[in-house]
Amino acid sequence: MTRLGAALRLVLYALAFLILVGPHRFSLSVGRGRLAGHLPVLLHRLFLRLFGVRVTVLGTPPAAGEAALVLANHVSWLDIPVLGALRPLSFVAKSEIAGWPVIGHLARLQRTVFIDRARKRHTATVNAEMSRRLAAGDAVVLFAEGTTGDGNRLLPFRTSLVGAARAAITEGGLDRVRLQPLCIAYVRRHGLPFTRAERPDIAWYGDMELAPHLATFLARGPVDALVIWGEPVAFAAGSDRKVATALAEASIRRAMQAAVTGRVPDPAEPATAPDVPPILIPTATA
Repeated sequence: MTRLGAALRLVLYALAFLILVGPHRFSLSVGRGRLAGHLPVLLHRLFLRLFGVRVTVLGTPPAAGEAALVLANHVSWLDIPVLGALRPLSFVAKSEIAGWPVIGHLARLQRTVFIDRARKRHTATVNAEMSRRLAAGDAVVLFAEGTTGDGNRLLPFRTSLVGAARAAITEGGLDRVRLQPLCIAYVRRHGLPFTRAERPDIAWYGDMELAPHLATFLARGPVDALVIWGEPVAFAAGSDRKVATALAEASIRRAMQAAVTGRVPDPAEPATAPDVPPILIPTATA
């Protein structure tokens, strides 16, 4: 993508944001109606089209209105528009993001739950907020590694915030909560498979600065992302938080291993298995 092309796409995206932000804020102010959930989806889908990201989805997501705590791996800032384009949902993010220019504002509009990991007592506050969302039938995405990885391996999952599922049962009146494993992997660029050495180019982790990473993303062209919904874990009143988290982690680890080694259906081809039809979010022409 040329610099001019990238600039024009950024301007178009900014215009779309300015058009949608007013109705979105109004919807949030009057009680978070359907509009508040679906407008971010439209904006994320526009981003994917403008900047050449095609998403293929395999597996079965939670039903609309089902209480679902989505446990996902975390690779890049790009995970947010990729997952946000699928359906109305909210995220859990570190508190520092709330203060970032532009991104912090976008995160608040997405109804992100911010956690201060330096304050152990804040976990209980965040769990209470997440349990309210779950009891209301929301899907909440928790990046359970607690940070981003290089796209080739999965980091150990943290279990503390999975306590929100128990709170939703004991305090929210639910019988059970769906712990939903979700794997995201970036598998192709310009239609060619990423090698293991190339995959960290799309990942944003460690002490990488955001601006140069964005510039590299814009310059290097279209990307294919693969999202795999794993087998859900039913979390009930008597469930062990650590065991349930370990089951979800193992599911995502298997899916990631399959994605990075190319043992899943090619995102460019339709799935042949009738029980795992792909959902394609196409990109704009480069």
